[in-house]
Amino acid sequence: MQCNADLHLHSCFSMATSPEMLPDKILAGCRTKGIRIVGTGDALHPVWREMWVPFLENDHGITVVPQTEVEDSSRVHHLILMETFDQFAELQQRFAPSCGHLTTAGRPHLHLTGEEIAREVHDLGGLIGPAHAFTPWTSLFAAFDRPSDCYGEESIEFCELGLSADSSYGAGIEEFAGVPFLSNSDAHSAAPEKLGREFTRMDLASLSVRGILEAVKKGSVVLNAGFFPEEGKYNRTACTRCYAQFSLAEAEHFHWKCPHDKGRIKLGVKERAEQLSSIPPTDRPPYLKMIPLGEVIARVLGVSSPNTKKARALYSAFTEAFDNEISILLEMPYAELAEVSAPAARAVISMREGRLTLIPGGGGKYGSFTL
Repeated sequence: MQCNADLHLHSCFSMATSPEMLPDKILAGCRTKGIRIVGTGDALHPVWREMWVPFLENDHGITVVPQTEVEDSSRVHHLILMETFDQFAELQQRFAPSCGHLTTAGRPHLHLTGEEIAREVHDLGGLIGPAHAFTPWTSLFAAFDRPSDCYGEESIEFCELGLSADSSYGAGIEEFAGVPFLSNSDAHSAAPEKLGREFTRMDLASLSVRGILEAVKKGSVVLNAGFFPEEGKYNRTACTRCYAQFSLAEAEHFHWKCPHDKGRIKLGVKERAEQLSSIPPTDRPPYLKMIPLGEVIARVLGVSSPNTKKARALYSAFTEAFDNEISILLEMPYAELAEVSAPAARAVISMREGRLTLIPGGGGKYGSFTL
């Protein structure tokens, strides 16, 4: 069977996260979105684990995978997947001497290297890989040029691409040959434009957590779906103050200081991926680029946000008429969508076919689009 998975999100205990990021809200959001498998987020937090227990079996038929993100001593972020909360409780004990805030922070900072973290995870039977690997802050390729420089003798079971990259960005990196790419939302809110905004479709023999982790290890990915990379806020090399964009040669010429306001020029994900690529691109599953339905609707209606009353009403009309948002974005034919709203249907088809104009993001400012 093929199912959509979002294996990286956060809890109400993480910084800059909605207080509504609660298990019941997450599950309801997954049902509306079309996510069948979801990560718990922040599974090293003992109270958060307890909050999830009543929802591990749920009426939505969603499989819940224990998951967390941690930061190491080089400020690299790692995504960790385990089969059970008991394993995370043991991992919490092992990490405790290296972190003073494991019981209060959703995403803890550990005074350990990536290799040391991976060794403990593997010893307990878990999976680990870099989170948002290409982001120019707190990521693998912000700190290192090769995965092995971070993880040493330890293996990685996957690489999370992040919002500013698609599969093509990692396909030419030699040490990623044979490593599955995951796409996840890294959601800090259960709002439909955040949860499941990126996802991985996997071919599964079983919907058990063990079966899902085995599928990740085997690379049973049939589809990655997510942002147009240009929408990411670090896609292009740009000033972090005024967001002026530069070529790599220009940034080097200006010694990474913006000539307009002396702000810091930050290397973009696109240019960083080009620097790292050294082999012909390896074959990867298809990557479908999409824009959340709420954002498409807001653009069609000419309103400022998917959260306006008018946009929410049309979003609800679509999701009540059809099974879920992902099927609307990727699969439903125009004629059926047009029964709800012909202008929105035309915009969805234009997005699906890539008939849009993208204004790339960079320096911390999200990109934008016109349909």
